[in-house]
Amino acid sequence: MPIRSSSARWEGNLIEGSGTVKTGKGGLSGAYSFKSRFEEGEGTNPEELIAAAHAGCYSMAFSKGLADAGFTPTSVETVAKVHLDKTDAGFGVSRIDLETVGDVPGIDDAQFQELAEAAKENCPISRLLKPGAEISLVAKLA
Repeated sequence: MPIRSSSARWEGNLIEGSGTVKTGKGGLSGAYSFKSRFEEGEGTNPEELIAAAHAGCYSMAFSKGLADAGFTPTSVETVAKVHLDKTDAGFGVSRIDLETVGDVPGIDDAQFQELAEAAKENCPISRLLKPGAEISLVAKLA
């Protein structure tokens, strides 16, 4: 399997500085800053990038699980919400909320929920993140 990489460059101090992030093959790039991470400023931040990775990984894993069970999805759309919280130990990602909607012909809700939960437990990004973050899931049929 290939090794994936991304890069980041930061200039200046924490509060007034700024940076850029870029995925290895240039598919995504963006500016980030203290304001985009800890306030509501323009730009991206590491937590949004984690959310994008988790949403993408989950959607692919769920689509595979559905197809393996005999249900080819028309679409799977997932939003991941990463919670960055301040504790006595400092800042940390405490929770990720996954919200997914699947357009899956022929499946009933019980089987849809079972496969959605299995994808949450088994997608590689969930497995990476769940030792330190609670992961919730709300799954709906379109």
